[in-house]
Amino acid sequence: MKQVILVRTDIKMGKGKTCAQVAHASLEAYKKALKERPEWVKTWESEGSKKVVLKVSGEQELLELYQRVSKEVPAALIRDAGLTQLPPGTLTAAGFGPAPEEVLDRHFSHLKLL
Repeated sequence: MKQVILVRTDIKMGKGKTCAQVAHASLEAYKKALKERPEWVKTWESEGSKKVVLKVSGEQELLELYQRVSKEVPAALIRDAGLTQLPPGTLTAAGFGPAPEEVLDRHFSHLKLL
């Protein structure tokens, strides 16, 4: 079991902003998984709560992956509030799972680590 977080690399976010967006994506996906697949969450937590952060080239790639994978796995899209570095509503990241590693790898193994 693991959780995957995708982050856009085409927008200029500082390191702190990127970390905050990753945290939002992780937490929102976790909350969805608690409701939709609590058994996955329990197993994931017992195994050490593995997380992987990957990069995507832009909004289109992020949305395409979200639309495809969210049919199988609890997922959350993150839009920035626009209070600091980005315009309001900017899509920054997405979180998936926790879910079985083989399911996530089928969709994300082609992506590079952030």
